[in-house]
Amino acid sequence: MDPSALIPYGLALRAYHRGQSEAHLIIRRDDGFEVPLPVSHFFRPPTEFSPIELAAIERCRGNVLDIGAGSGLHSLTLQAEGMVVTAIDICPEAAEVMTQRGVQDVRCGNILEFLGGPFDTLLMLGHGIGIVEDLAGLDRFLARAQKLIESNGQLLLHSLDVRQTDDPEHLAYHESVQKAGRYIGEIRLQMEHEREVGPYCGWLHVDPQTLRERAEPVGWACETILVQEGGDYLARLTR
Repeated sequence: MDPSALIPYGLALRAYHRGQSEAHLIIRRDDGFEVPLPVSHFFRPPTEFSPIELAAIERCRGNVLDIGAGSGLHSLTLQAEGMVVTAIDICPEAAEVMTQRGVQDVRCGNILEFLGGPFDTLLMLGHGIGIVEDLAGLDRFLARAQKLIESNGQLLLHSLDVRQTDDPEHLAYHESVQKAGRYIGEIRLQMEHEREVGPYCGWLHVDPQTLRERAEPVGWACETILVQEGGDYLARLTR
């Protein structure tokens, strides 16, 4: 992913961390649909975690790599439970915020170029697999992730099955995506914070069946751990 696409996100995290409690981020799809997201969402305590987040945290073990760690909310929770955590994010402002919040091992960089590990658990919450942008990017990531984990390690990821909607606006968008020759979950979006607007980038929402179809041929066993109404789900991949 082009790091410049995440500049508004990083600035929003830093603004909230510095005391702008009303800071928000606008997520805009390439059909014009947009959602204002309060930045406080990225600073929630564990008591406000979703069932998927709680299920993922509960299953983490050993040395953990928190990929796309953002504000560090999950890394801090795991640290508080006594786990050894490395948090990585491509966004420099996110790395700055995590360090200031007390995450002990913070890295700033592209996960496809990261040379650390091996880890027992790779963790991707908050639709974090989206950073791979498209199915080709998913294939590259799955190959790279094999080199980041122990032989008995696991990858825990949260994604969304976009087909689980009856909203006419979303259905029309999904139809346009497929007509353009893209997989239905290959979204294009941009982020905006105050006057800073990032370029459009790809963001992947991959359904459980497609994830399994891409993962199993390259040596992953894939299971769906938890599914929520609306299509959000937690998957666990093992070598």
